[in-house]
Formats: sequence, structure tokens, C-alpha cells
Amino acid sequence: MSNVTPMMAQYLEIKEDAPDALLFYRMGDFYEMFFDDAVAAAEALDIALTRRGKHQGADIPMCGVPAHSAENYFLTLIRKGFRVAVCEQLETPEEAKKRGSKSVVKRGIVRLVTPGTLTEDSLLEARRHNYLAAYCSVRDDSALAWVDISTGAFHVTPCSPVRLGPELARLGPREIVVAEGREEEVRETVEDAGAALTTVARSAFDSDGANSRLCALFGVATLEAYGSFSRAELGAMGAVVSYLDLTQRGQLPLLRPPVKEATQRLMQIDGATRRNLELTHSLSGGRAGSLLACIDRTLTAGGGRLLERRVSAPSTQIDAINARLDAITWANSNSNLTQTLRDALRKTPDMDRALSRLSLDRAGPRDLAAVRDGLHQSLRISEALSAEVMPDLIMESVNALIGHSALLDLLDDALVAEPPLLVRDGGMVAPDYNAELDEARSLRDEGRGVIAAMQADFVSNTGISSLKIKHNNVLGYFIEVTATHADKMHAIDTFIHRQTTANQVRFTTVELSELETKILNAGSRALELEKRIYETLRQSILETSDGVYQAARALSELDVTTALADLATGENWNRPEITRDRDFAIIGGRHPVVEAALKSQGAQFVRNDTQLTATETASISLLTGPNMAGKSTYLRQNALIALMAQIGSFVPAESARIGVVSQLFSRVGASDDLARGRSTFMVEMVETAAILNQADDRALVILDEIGRGTATYDGLSIAWATLEHLHDVNQCRALFATHYHEMTQLAAKLPGVENATVAVKEWEGDVIFLHEVRLGAADRSYGVQVAKLAGLPESVVARARLVLEALEKGEREGGNQKAFIDDLPLFAAKPVPQPAPQTKSAAEGRLRDVLPDELTPKEALNLIYELKALASD
Repeated sequence: MSNVTPMMAQYLEIKEDAPDALLFYRMGDFYEMFFDDAVAAAEALDIALTRRGKHQGADIPMCGVPAHSAENYFLTLIRKGFRVAVCEQLETPEEAKKRGSKSVVKRGIVRLVTPGTLTEDSLLEARRHNYLAAYCSVRDDSALAWVDISTGAFHVTPCSPVRLGPELARLGPREIVVAEGREEEVRETVEDAGAALTTVARSAFDSDGANSRLCALFGVATLEAYGSFSRAELGAMGAVVSYLDLTQRGQLPLLRPPVKEATQRLMQIDGATRRNLELTHSLSGGRAGSLLACIDRTLTAGGGRLLERRVSAPSTQIDAINARLDAITWANSNSNLTQTLRDALRKTPDMDRALSRLSLDRAGPRDLAAVRDGLHQSLRISEALSAEVMPDLIMESVNALIGHSALLDLLDDALVAEPPLLVRDGGMVAPDYNAELDEARSLRDEGRGVIAAMQADFVSNTGISSLKIKHNNVLGYFIEVTATHADKMHAIDTFIHRQTTANQVRFTTVELSELETKILNAGSRALELEKRIYETLRQSILETSDGVYQAARALSELDVTTALADLATGENWNRPEITRDRDFAIIGGRHPVVEAALKSQGAQFVRNDTQLTATETASISLLTGPNMAGKSTYLRQNALIALMAQIGSFVPAESARIGVVSQLFSRVGASDDLARGRSTFMVEMVETAAILNQADDRALVILDEIGRGTATYDGLSIAWATLEHLHDVNQCRALFATHYHEMTQLAAKLPGVENATVAVKEWEGDVIFLHEVRLGAADRSYGVQVAKLAGLPESVVARARLVLEALEKGEREGGNQKAFIDDLPLFAAKPVPQPAPQTKSAAEGRLRDVLPDELTPKEALNLIYELKALASD
């Protein structure tokens, strides 16, 4: 590479360290990309592709982006599947020149930007976690570990291959790390979860190395204080930390000790059920229209993330659920205090993410202020509740809010009310905090006044009113006059010529040069002192980070509690009773999302009861009724009520008594998966199979229209057998909606099955939906009436009625339905044309002589009688 410039040689060397990433190479105020990276980035970012010099005789493609707005470009590239290696200047040009006039500024990769390692607020959703996960398998043992480096949350759980899909659906991680050679085993599952798949060396998953790595990270001799971890769990956690060390280039974030999650403590919900019930995202993919969007009244980003975690993973622990319900009951009973809490929470910044950025040294003065302001609100809340009698959950939160006075006093004294974005902007530190800084600032600020006075003296002495003292980064301070006054300035010995431009001439004086030195030194000294103070404050926060983290967690808990209390009061929701039996009794239940939509239109939601009485076997409600009557809404609302009860929320019902639900399954709606060659019916059967193979006796299952995607008798057979399996084998609680009225006979054969129907009225051929669920069975589906409401042409509706009547008549009479259809005009065989008779009848002969327009009414009547007589002859 003898003909390669030193700068390009450095670039190529650094690029070898990140071959799979786009290298953002820092050049002054820009990040520049070269060669294939430039081509790919220019296309992905829709920016200009230029060239810089040559390499091996060919032009070098180049593109660049401003460093100050690089975060936006990072986000675009990450969303398009790229990884970005950030290469920074590790020294100043002045430091480089000390090694030789032609020395290249040292540069190195300081960070790999990947989907799971984002920390900047501009790259993250405030109310969602951004998880990085690692999956490890050791023989027959597997585990999943995940971390959000923007908050420090670190978790691990045992996870068999069959549970990987549901767990990823629950967490929604942005990136999954697996060992080399294992990627094909999990690729389909990871793609289903919408995550990026990353491979690392197998050594990253070694459990012995992981144990040492984790102990060193948390500064302990053993991990026993955090729990007992299997080899797979250690391997998964170790891989997470190893990958963070790789991407953050040794600058690890502030991670919390790992929390081991026990799957039996959480309601199990698979990916299909989450999609069908639209828990955190609607079927269109956005947050709007989901359950989470409907119930989220939190005021802080941390509270929003906590609520999403609870909606994604409801508890099965009755004590924990009741503790949350007790807290909401207390909040409802103390409305004035609750309002005080919510006023304080509204002013609380995101301390979790500020802490993370401070630990990674990617923070700024405003992150210091976020911690200060959060602790201020913590103090306000703790003082408001100090004399109150509170339930345990509220008391625990309040206790975590106190004990931060020393840090709060330090930050209060050191920071101005509204700090700048960056330390280099200056003005972060409050006056009177540091005497040396105040002195430097005074000299810097007074120097500006001296410059103004000096300019006035020069104007007075020369008589040139347009004379100005200016400053730039090349010349420093200088005196500027127009070219017409140049001779006058040259004639005065005090002024020393420095530069001539097209229209201006620039001078200096010995006095101005000396003053410039003092001013510049004062300004840079002040900035240097602010940087030192910033670092001292940053370290002070990190030294007490555990307490700050606990305060942030307590504020999130209080936010969720008061938000759910506000929801319950505003929407007339009531406290559910959570029991250890298998009863499921809902009085006056409503669908929260549908009710909210109807309320915005000024309409009322029709409430319905549900009673699944526990038996020795199953408890199944078989629901029949027409389309559009509200069967699917009824099914979903009961599933959502159970879920909300177990996150510890009041529910949209007059009363609810719910035996703990261990698993929630939903098979509702129709969709295909053409990318995998799965038809709508195949997807339906795959989801149904998952339910039948996994549901236990504590599960709640809702099934809608099983078997509708295939031939009638095939579908009926599958639906029939599925219901029997739920009753006899799974022995669970279920709501089963169907159009196969034949299945209502099962209520007489299976003790755990009860018929229910959605009531309708028929009026003059139209159907009126009452949306009321009653005991009993529907006699028909009213499909033709619904088709009419949908706007089918009247001729099609009329024809459909004829066919339906024929089919029903054939079924009632036990005859051949095809014969009845063949009798209908559309299906009847066309008659074979017969040759005309050779002779004409008397009636035809008589008609030939008739002139119809000339007949009177009486003559026409007589003619009819005459023709009748001729025809009978």
C-alpha cells in the first residue's frame, strides 16, 4: 500500500476491525464513509455519493453526514438492517502534530451501534423497553437472558426451544444473540418476533467464563446472592455481557444484578394470542387500538414501560395481585393525595435512562438535571405521604424515595435551573458554586466589555465610525475597516497590518493581542473547569446509583398505581376477586377498547355476563349466533378481563370472580402466512394444535369459528373433536364460538358444556343485533341477512334466500339436497329445443285474426273465454 495516503491506510486498518458494519469515520465535524460502505449508506440514507482520491487506480466512493445529527442517520440505518461502527478521533490535531507535522490523528472504533444497544433518547421509544437477548442451549437445558442497556434491567429465565417463540413475543427484543452454528435453529422464531439475529463466537456462551465475567462485573466473589443459575442461564447471561463489551468497546453500561424469572409465576401467553387480543399492538401494527393504548394513563416514561411489562406478563401470584389491587383501592379512597402524586409524577423525568447514559459517558448536563429533578419529585411525594397509613406496596415505594438528600443538595448547588445540552456549550454550573470558575467567567465576561471599550477608543482616535473589533478562529481578535480607510490606518504606527480581503483591511495592536490572550485563556479555563465539575457530579451520581435506581423504580410503581386508579374511577371499573379455584364469573362485563371506541361516538356498550362454573372436568360455554352479533367481542372481552385482573388492575365489569388463569389462549380471526406456504386454514390448525397440546386445567381458552376454513363436514368434524378434547383431555375453561349448530347437541352429552347464544330479532326480512348473550342455542346464522346489510346486490340476496330454503328443505326431509338445488331455475337443466308442430291449433288460428289494439275490455274478456274453449277441445 505504498501509494495509499496515511489517512486512507488508517481507514482500511480500522475497517478490518468491523467488516460487517458501516464504518462512520470521524473527519472533523463529519462522519465519512468510503468504498462499499459509502455506496450502501448513500442509497440507504438517500444522500449524495461523491468520491475522494483514488485507490489502486480507481476512484474512492465517499459520502458523509454531519456529526451533530448522526443519531438520526443511525436510526435509519438500524431500521434498514445495518450495523454501524462509530470511529472517533482519539486525540486533537494539535496533539497529533507533536508526533510530527504529517502525523495522522489517532482514531478508533468506540462503539458498535446495533438494534439492541441503543441508548439515545432520539433513537428509542420512551414508553417501550429496547431489549437485547441471548439464547443459550447446553445439552437438554436452554435459557434466555435479556437486558435493556438504556435502563440497566437484566433478566434470565429457563427457556425450552418450544417456549422461545412465546417468550420473544412477550419481550419483543430488538436483537437476539446466538452462538455460531446455531442460527438456523432459531432463525424462523427470531424472524417471527421481528428481531435482528446476531451470531457471536461459541466461547461467549461458555458457562465457566460467563461466571467469572459476571462476578467481575458486579464485584462479587459468587453469584449465589442473586440466585442459583444453571449452566445454560450462565451462558446466556455471559453472552449478553460479552456482546455488550464488544459493542461498547469496554465501556459497559450500568447493569442491575440479574433477576431470575420463574415462568410459573407469570401467565403464559403465546404469540398468536397476543396478536389476536391486540395486547400491546393492534393488528395493523401500531400502538393505537391496542389494550395498552386504551388503559395507559401513566405520566412518566418509566411508568409506561412498567405497565407494558405487566400487560405482557400478568402475574399468577395471588398475593402480588392483591397487593397491587390494595394499592389502587387506597388511591381511589384518597383522591386528593392521588392528585398530588400525579401532579408530581407529571414533572418527573426519565431517571433510568439518564443513569444509563451517565454510566456509558454519553450523557450531558441535562441528564444530571434529570436525576436532580427526579429526586426533587421523590422528596415532594415522600413528604406528602409521610403521615399517611398506606398499604404495603405504597409504603415500600415511599421508603425508596427517601435518603437522597446529600446527592440532591449537591446537584441543586452545582447546576443551573436549565442546563445546556452539551458541556462544551458552557453555562452548566450555577454561580457561586466554584470560586475558581467564577473568577474565570468574570475575566472572560469582563474581557468582552473591555473589547467594546477598546473599540470605542479606536473609533474616537481614528475618526473611523465603521471600525469594528471582530473575532474568528483563524486570526483571533482583529480590527477591521473598509478599504477606503486603509491608508489612514497605515499612517498610525499603533496599528499592525494583518490581512487584506476584497473589501476589508484587518489590523491588530500589541494591546489587543495581550488582551486576547487573557480572554481566550479565561474562556477555555472556564470551560475546562465546567468539564471537571461535570465529571465530579457524574461520578457522585454513579456512586449512589443503586439508590437512584430504586427511587426511579418506586416512582414507576406509584405512576402505574395512580394511573390505574384514575382509569378505574373515570371508567367505572371495579375490583376483581382473585381466587385459587377455577371459577370464572363476570357480571356486566365490557370490552375496554370497543367500549372506548363506542363512547367516542356517543354510543353505549351492551354489557354481558359470563359464568364458567368449575366442575370436575371442564367448564366450556358453546356460543352460537349470527355474524356481526358480537360473538368475537364477547370472547375477547372475557380474556382481557382475566388478563387485566391478573396485572393487578380493576376491570370493566360490575363484578368479577376469577380463579387464577395459568395460560391464556386465543384462536380468533383468519389470516394466512403465504411466505411459509401456509393457507388460512393451515394457520388456523397450527394455532389450534398449539392450544390442544399445551393447555392445562388452569388455562382459559377462547376459540372462534374452528374449522370454517375447509369443507363443511371436515370443519364440523374438527370443531367437534376439538371441543371434546378441551373437555376430556385439557379439562380447561373455554369459550367456544361456532356456526355449526349441530355442536349444540354436545351440551347434552358432556357435563362441562353449556350452550349460549347471542340474541337477535328479525323484522321484515332484516336482522336486528341485540348483542346480548343468553343461555340456549341459535337456530340459524342469519348469514343472508348480514350479506344484505353488507350491501350485496338485491338479486344476489334474493337468489341466496331461494338456495338456502332449498337446502334447508332437503335437510329437513332427509332427501337429496342436490335434487332440490336442481329444481331451482339457475341450476335446472336447460330444455332441449323441440321441432315446431306441423299443424296449427284452432286457438292459434283464431289469435292470428285478432287485432289487440282495437278490442274493447268486454271483447277482450270474451276472447279469453273463447280461447279457453278452443284449447280444451
